[in-house]
Amino acid sequence: MKEQLRLVFSPVLKLFEKGSGPYKYKPLNRKILVIMGLLFSGLAAGVFYATPGDDIGYLLPVIVFSAVGVVCILVGFLGSDRAVSKIWGNR
Repeated sequence: MKEQLRLVFSPVLKLFEKGSGPYKYKPLNRKILVIMGLLFSGLAAGVFYATPGDDIGYLLPVIVFSAVGVVCILVGFLGSDRAVSKIWGNR
C-alpha cells in the first residue's frame, strides 16, 4: 500500500528526495514533521470554518496552510530519510 501511495504522490516526493550529497537524519524529525502537518491542516480547517462565507479573501490562508500541511504529512509518512532531512535543512 505504501509503495502505491508513493507512486501516486511521486511528483511531490521527488522534489524533496533528489540529491546525492550527505544528509543528517534524526527519527524525531519525522515525528515532528507529521505533527506540524496536522497542526497546519487543523489551522486551515479552523480558518475555513471560523470565517464568514461571503468574503472570498479568507481562502488564501486556507489554501496556503492546507498545502503546507498536506506536504508535511506526505513527506512525513511516505518520504525517504533524505526528504525529511531536506525539509529540515540538514545537509
